Amino acid sequence: MRLLLLLCLLQVGLAQAIIESPDIAPDEFATNAQKERFKTLIQDLRCTVCQNQNLADSHASLAKDLRREILEMMQQGKTDAQITQHLVDRYGEFVLYKPRFERATYILWVGPFAALLLAVVGFVVLIRRRAAQPTHLSDADKQALTEELRRPPVSTSSPKK
Repeated sequence: MRLLLLLCLLQVGLAQAIIESPDIAPDEFATNAQKERFKTLIQDLRCTVCQNQNLADSHASLAKDLRREILEMMQQGKTDAQITQHLVDRYGEFVLYKPRFERATYILWVGPFAALLLAVVGFVVLIRRRAAQPTHLSDADKQALTEELRRPPVSTSSPKK
């Protein structure tokens, strides 16, 4: 049991060392502003392999290649818009972590609000229908209820001594 625990801890340590190994060294940035610009760019772009991670969080080899490519384009003097457009041309709109508000992406932006609105409208309609439905008692149920209400209350307290 101890051996298994030790092996698990070693594996976690090795995995952490691999994850924290930087693929782009800090000395590759000319200024802190360039480093911050790079961080912003890779946070706004999606890893096409991981699909639910941005390039900053992904450890996939493609993400590392894309980070390297973005840095090279920055060093060539390209703007953020040019870099983003290059990646969109190459991988499609999916590479954008926050898609643009365009005809093809309306459903992504409007869909959640429309679904919420439909749910609220449906809930209100359901509540109103239930409130409008009269409760019907059969004659036998009415008779039993009347008899139950006419009975004297039964005392549940114990007699005092």
